[in-house]
Order: sequence, then structure tokens, then C-alpha cells
Amino acid sequence: MAWIDYGEFGERFVRHAVTPARIEAAVSGIAGDGMTLGPFSLGPAGLAGLVAEGKIGAPVIARSGPDVTFEVRVPVSMHVTVTLGGQRLRLEAVVEIDLTLHARTADPLLVVIDIRRIRSRDVSFVMRAQAVGAAFEVLLDPIAVLMQREVANRLNAAIADPAARRGRVFDVEAIMNGTRSEHRSAERFEWIDYEEFGRRFFPRIVTADRVREVVRGMAGRPIEVGPIQAGPREAATVEVTGVIRVPRVTPRPGDDPVTFDLVVPVELNVVVDVLKANRYRADVEIPLALVARAADPLLIVIDAEPPAAEHISVIMEAEGWRAKALGAVGGIRKQIAAQVARVVRKELADPKGRTIDVAARLDKLV
Repeated sequence: MAWIDYGEFGERFVRHAVTPARIEAAVSGIAGDGMTLGPFSLGPAGLAGLVAEGKIGAPVIARSGPDVTFEVRVPVSMHVTVTLGGQRLRLEAVVEIDLTLHARTADPLLVVIDIRRIRSRDVSFVMRAQAVGAAFEVLLDPIAVLMQREVANRLNAAIADPAARRGRVFDVEAIMNGTRSEHRSAERFEWIDYEEFGRRFFPRIVTADRVREVVRGMAGRPIEVGPIQAGPREAATVEVTGVIRVPRVTPRPGDDPVTFDLVVPVELNVVVDVLKANRYRADVEIPLALVARAADPLLIVIDAEPPAAEHISVIMEAEGWRAKALGAVGGIRKQIAAQVARVVRKELADPKGRTIDVAARLDKLV
């Protein structure tokens, strides 16, 4: 695995989650399909009237900037009707609205598509007219100024609409847990940077319950060791069979990286053959430290260091007086610990069962 730190994971998460397609969808949802402005009064004493109707085109991402920032251009084709003294003038106008969208992260674990407030100068307005009389010509500049202001106001109101704002807030914890979010209706946010987002992501998403789900699959797996030779002059033949019981998971509060203590209990039946079969019941406990790591490109890996034999607890209980009297038990206990450690190392060598592809899961959920 190519490990990355939690901060790098946070930035990669936001970049993957906030795609150009999602940005275009967020803008389309705000702007809608059409726009009607007016009627307005213009000119001296408000003698001229103006009504405009527009059709909004598909938003275009002009460029992407650092920190998951997008410059988006929204085209609008407008029909403007000006009425003055019983005369009517129809104008065609091309309007382009420049938006800046920034994917920001917020407390507790939110991704928010934040849209900068639109100013009049962010709205370009170009009119097309063939023959314009002198009376109408003096109105062209006021029309442009009015339209720029009104388009900006209309879109700012749409951006501030609570329903539209909710559509730009993604509660990552609620999405991953499949629960209802309490934060999407917030009007103000406590912003955090991507690195802090990554650090918060792991303890909130990689919980003890999720780790238990991963390791619970170990329960019921059979273990077979042997036959191995043990005792003085390796006179004893040892065969071990058993099964893994439900592992116990305990989180280490406040650890960075996120770490859990795991104890894997194993129940073994041990047969030591020295002229005659001697039977034992062995209770084995394997201690492991599980570490939630971030890996390239956007993976969570529950990593574990293989245990040393001396850290594995083996308690043997003899069945019958002859097994109790057998002097090879001490050496056999060490042999069992060594063999169990070998089995566990082999089991831990492949991290596939402990790896979560966050990008793939995110694409399914969002």
C-alpha cells in the first residue's frame, strides 16, 4: 500500500466528491430553466416600461482552481421589450453570469458547495438592436445597468433559498451511516480546512462498530496446526484443531492514527501423542493493534501488525491424569504459540478483506 496522511485523504475526498458534473448540477438547480424580469419603469419620470424574458443555457465550467474552486459561466439569451410613448422596441440580449463555487469543509463533517455572492459586474449584458431611435438610444445604458443588477439580485435570492442551500450541503457522516442529517439546514457554518476534515473523518467513520463488522467475519474460521514434533528429542507428535471465536474490539480514545485493540480468542483441541494420545483443551488469546490508515488513491485500510509468539497467551487444560503428568506441556505451549502466530501472519498478509474503497462507496451513495 502507498500510505497517505489523513490531511491528504481529506483533500482527495473533497476532490473526488465535488466533480464538475455535480458542480454543473448545483448551478442548474439554482438557475432553473427560465427567467422573467419586470415590468420596470425607466427614463425621466419613469415613462418607459421594460419587461425581459430569458432562457438559461447549460452552465460551463470555465476553469478549476486550487482548493476545489470552480469558475462557472451561465449563459442566458434574453428578449427585452421596451415601451415608450406607445412605441415598442424589441431587443435581443446575450447575458453571461460568472459564478465562483468553492467546495468547502465544515464542522462536524460537511462538504459545502459555497457560492460567492454575485455582483453586478459579474453579469455581462450585450444588446443587439438594428435601428434604434434617439428616444430609445438614451435608455440603452440604463437598461444594461438595470438588467445586470436585477439578474444578480434574482440569482442571489435563488442561492440563498433554503431548499437550494440544502442541495449544496453534503453531510458525509450521515451519508456513510445512511441516516438523516441534522446539519443540512444550517444557515451558518464553522469552516474547517481539508486536513482537519481528513482527521475528523477517520474517528467518525472508522468506528469500533465498523471494525467489529470487519473482524466478525473471522469468527468460526477453523484453525489446524500440525502435525508438529515437540518435547525432548521431538518424541511427541502434536496435532491441533480449533476454531476462532468472536474477536473483541476496544478503541483507543484520542489516538492519531485511529487505533483499536483487538483480541482474537481461539479455542483449540490439542492431541499430544507420546506412545498414547493425550488430550488438552487450549484457550488462546491473540492480541493485535489495528490501525486505520489512509492509502492511495482513496482507500481506508485496517492495518495490523502480526503478533510475536511471546505475546500470544496459551492456557492449556489437560484431560485425564496421564495428560496432566506429561512433562512436555511447557514446550508444546510455546510450539502452539509459534504456530498460531504463523497462521495469523499468513491471514494478515492479504489486506483485501480489511480495505474499504471510499471512492467507489461514495459514488454509490451520492
